[in-house]
Amino acid sequence: MTTTLSADEALLYRAVVISLFTWRRAEPDDRLDDDQRMGWWGDSFPAIAGDRIGSRLWLLRRRTITPEVLRLAVDYAHEALRWMVEDDLVARVAVQSFNTVRGRLDLLVTLYDDAGATLAQFNFNDLWQIAHAV
Repeated sequence: MTTTLSADEALLYRAVVISLFTWRRAEPDDRLDDDQRMGWWGDSFPAIAGDRIGSRLWLLRRRTITPEVLRLAVDYAHEALRWMVEDDLVARVAVQSFNTVRGRLDLLVTLYDDAGATLAQFNFNDLWQIAHAV
């Protein structure tokens, strides 16, 4: 990220990064590369029943970038960021996925306020490089 963020944008950015790059436990029917279901231990004792943190984007880390993988990346990102709408932090979250360079998955996350104005927009280039650095 090369631009300077306002204090509000910095808080939103941190929330998005934690939401996307904390590994949520795999669902029972998720396709796994091995027997590791990952997940944050704190999800075993949520303050609100069923409340979980993170995303399942990690499940895609060894997959070839296809239209299905791009769609799953968007679905997993929406799932991870849904709490921001439920907790009234933002009015709406939009996610787009791109395969701009062979084998690289990019995400664009846009957060909106109640009037439909953009609160913040974050571009994550080369998702796997970011995921392994966080």
